[in-house]
Amino acid sequence: MASAAVIAKRYFSALEARDIDAALACWREGAGDRVAGRGALSAPDGLHAYFTELFEAFPDLRFELIDTTTQRERCSVRWRATGTFAGPGRFHGLAPNGAVIAIEGCELLEVSEDQIVGATTYIDGAAIARQLRLLPAAGQGRAGWLVGLANARTALDQALHGGQPEAVAAGVWVLRGGLAREMNVFLIEDERGVSVFDSGSRTMSGAIRGAAARFGGIARVVLSHADCDYRGGAAGLGAEIHCHMRERSAAQSPSAYRDYWNLGLLGGWRRPLYERLLAHWDGGGLTIAGTFEEGDELAGFRVLHMPGHAPGLIVLYREADGLALVSDLLCTIDARTGLPCEPRLPHAAFNLDVDLARESVGRLAALEPSVVWPGHGRPLAGSGVRAQLERLAAADG
Repeated sequence: MASAAVIAKRYFSALEARDIDAALACWREGAGDRVAGRGALSAPDGLHAYFTELFEAFPDLRFELIDTTTQRERCSVRWRATGTFAGPGRFHGLAPNGAVIAIEGCELLEVSEDQIVGATTYIDGAAIARQLRLLPAAGQGRAGWLVGLANARTALDQALHGGQPEAVAAGVWVLRGGLAREMNVFLIEDERGVSVFDSGSRTMSGAIRGAAARFGGIARVVLSHADCDYRGGAAGLGAEIHCHMRERSAAQSPSAYRDYWNLGLLGGWRRPLYERLLAHWDGGGLTIAGTFEEGDELAGFRVLHMPGHAPGLIVLYREADGLALVSDLLCTIDARTGLPCEPRLPHAAFNLDVDLARESVGRLAALEPSVVWPGHGRPLAGSGVRAQLERLAAADG
């Protein structure tokens, strides 16, 4: 029986000769080659298609075996490849551009009974991309046009799904996402990292994870209530999720709709629009690890149960500085236009009990908060906060 080194050299001799059939004869049928960054290729069909594409794209491609290291049935091969991207074939969909490549790679082969039964291939993808002119040349740095394009894409992604966290107060940051940056997610410093208060839409989960990583990672997720634009990103955060007991069943439900909503009140074209938005925002039913109740403490905040918009809506209030994170107790964005507005209750189509919601706003006013951050829109701040809340609590209709 031939050694692993002999089989490896036989395999690379076939590649050096550009003899795909001879190379594949070294493989056991059904065995796989895991190419780092690309995925697994199975023998013979997957590998045949791979090398056929490679040789058609680089008609002068040459492999060279540099050295091998063998241990029992395994052989590590260091190799070099050079060629010109002259075509006529394409490479990963790219049209031939005449670029010359010279790369090195490593392949770990596992051999049994004179055949390759598995392999892992490591290639410097960035080096290939630079040589194919897809990335700036080494040392070019920020001058590369692709860097500018990538930064523009990042800026757009952050604008839509949440950008840089903004400081709200000591130990508290807000991440704002959505088309109009209308969804507010709060990061609260915790002894284990950060507690995430609300999670916006499902597309915000990546931005939330990235922002939280700066402050020690996510310790837990707390939902003010289970509406889809508040629970949407929670499933993608990889942390325990908590809410009020009266929101638990809705948070666990696969449905994006609450049974008391009346989307017919939106009128005209807004109803079908919101039906699409709700489905887009929602991340599906959640596993709830625990619940919060009135009077519980969370990272220096007191939990207040303030129903009306939703049966189990909770508000976080910090007496030390008068900061209130109030979710949909009120909003400062008009749901019909997406434009800023004076503080108001969420649209009637989404409220459980308007009178109860106003009563809850009155309870908050009595605490005389200094800053009130809603789940949608900009905060209320300054000496007139209590007066604004009292007007909202007393308003008719």
